[in-house]
Amino acid sequence: MKRNVQSIGYDLSASIVVLLVALPLCLGIALASKAPLFSGIIAGVIGGVVVGILSGSPLSVSGPAAGLTVIVAGAILNLPSFEAFLLAVILGGVIQLALGFARAGVIGDYVPNSVIKGMLAAIGLILILKQFPHLVGYDKASFEGDESFNSGGENTFSGLFHALQYFTPAAILIGGVSLLILIFWESKPIKKISWMRFVPGPLIVVIIGTIINEYLKANNPSIALQQEHLVELPVAGNAGEFIGFLSHPDLGFLNNIVVWKTAFTLAIVASLETLLGIEAVDKLDPYKRISPTNRELKAQGVGNIVSGLLGGLPLTSVIVRSSANVNSGARTKLSAIFHGVLLLLCVIFIPKLLNLIPLSALAAILIFTGYKLVKIPLIKEFYHKGWDQFVPFIVTIVAILLTDLLIGIVIGILVGLFFMVRSNFRSSVFVVNDEMNYMVRLRKDVSFLNKPIVKRKLDQVPEDAFVIIDASRADFIDKDIIDTINEFLAHAYLKNIRVELKKNLNNPLHALIHSPDSREELA
Repeated sequence: MKRNVQSIGYDLSASIVVLLVALPLCLGIALASKAPLFSGIIAGVIGGVVVGILSGSPLSVSGPAAGLTVIVAGAILNLPSFEAFLLAVILGGVIQLALGFARAGVIGDYVPNSVIKGMLAAIGLILILKQFPHLVGYDKASFEGDESFNSGGENTFSGLFHALQYFTPAAILIGGVSLLILIFWESKPIKKISWMRFVPGPLIVVIIGTIINEYLKANNPSIALQQEHLVELPVAGNAGEFIGFLSHPDLGFLNNIVVWKTAFTLAIVASLETLLGIEAVDKLDPYKRISPTNRELKAQGVGNIVSGLLGGLPLTSVIVRSSANVNSGARTKLSAIFHGVLLLLCVIFIPKLLNLIPLSALAAILIFTGYKLVKIPLIKEFYHKGWDQFVPFIVTIVAILLTDLLIGIVIGILVGLFFMVRSNFRSSVFVVNDEMNYMVRLRKDVSFLNKPIVKRKLDQVPEDAFVIIDASRADFIDKDIIDTINEFLAHAYLKNIRVELKKNLNNPLHALIHSPDSREELA
């Protein structure tokens, strides 16, 4: 509690940045999901306030996730109504809650560090690539910061190509000025001014970007940005109309098998995204705090239940908003809570003012956040760690760029698993020789996969050689390996090969490897 009070200035400052990032994302994801726009706002508020209060993560920010867009859009299309989909969101939250009590949060611990870092770098590149069109005024695609390669009839690279053909001069001006401001705000002279840390650069970017466009409207309206290049929030005339934006689940669809299928899909995918997001944010945390994953699953479950009850989209821990939160200097989870409260207040009291914000200014904020996630030193660091770390890192980045977040992570994990098996496979059998003296050492776990190596190495031993087969350091030897060694021992005398066998007598498996002295069938 003491730390929360001491950090309130940092957290409030960071929450404004997260608000500016979250606002267009909530709207864009709802639009891409074929859901009511206000459902994205509801999910953002619930993710900030409800999940923020219940979560044990100090820096993670939850809300509607682009990684669920395809699942949500398909579910809304296949279900009888949006109210049926909201029921699936609630049931998905109940399943997540059960996973939390079942202590399923350890799943995230099995994801390699190279894959997590690759995910962060890929998110950074996606932010840069996806937001560049918005930076130059090509806003045909929805402004959702989508992690998928294909979105809204465009893919990442076709969007870039079209952006260069249909750019808007005013957007380029505002986007360029915004980037310069953000770079300047990160410079050493600014950082030396203590009170400036409480003034977020993105807030200055939004203010100046809006002022520039309003100036153009007043003095040269023909080149000013029109509404399609600005934030578009639903505006309520009164409290009743605002409450009318809310939707509620229909319990009559409880016996619908598609509802339950959607619920399980949302629960599993959202839980995986959350656990990976939490793991990634913990690695970004300058204080290196560890978030309780089981508690996070419970918090997400409650959040999805509340979001479904009020007409909101499903939510997860979102790496884009969380990264912006960390990079903006947040210290505690008060930042996530503040951002949810501010999001609610903004859509209630100043929606018309928010609708003046240029999308190109918001794109500049996200591009700068992406740059911080994918710096060249990070790539060099993994290159120097070796191919077993570098290849999964790069493959994860490329796979996420060309598919989507979850598919890319699965591919990265499989590649990492391949290198792990390969490393264990190659190190299990160690062979050295000096002219006519050979040593075959079995280490760790020697499975049937090592049989070709063991057989080949033993077949290569020449006549009149001396061989030491050292099995004393192996924890496990597969029976196929034992049979292969026994066959070699049984016929070694035919080539006048002398064999010394070292066994670990405490391991009963090693007792199956017989001494070559018997020259019998050694089974």
